Amino acid sequence: MTERPDKQSLIDRVVERTGVAPELGALVIDAFLDEIYQSIRQGQSVTLRNFGTFYVRPERSAWVFKFSPSQKWRA
Repeated sequence: MTERPDKQSLIDRVVERTGVAPELGALVIDAFLDEIYQSIRQGQSVTLRNFGTFYVRPERSAWVFKFSPSQKWRA
C-alpha cells in the first residue's frame, strides 16, 4: 500500500497541476476545507457532484460525521 498524502502534498499536487503560486494553492485548499467544515458544523450537508456528500447525523450523545460516495466512486 502506498503512503497516504497529507494536506501539504495535496497542495503541492494542485499547484503542479494548475500552475498557480504555492501560496494561492494553499489558500484555496484551506478555504475549500473550511467551507465544508463550517457547513457541516451548522448541520448542513455538502454535496460535490461526481464525488460524494459530507453530512452529519445525530446519534445518542453526539453528531456523527459521514461521507457518502457518489455512484462514480462506488463503481
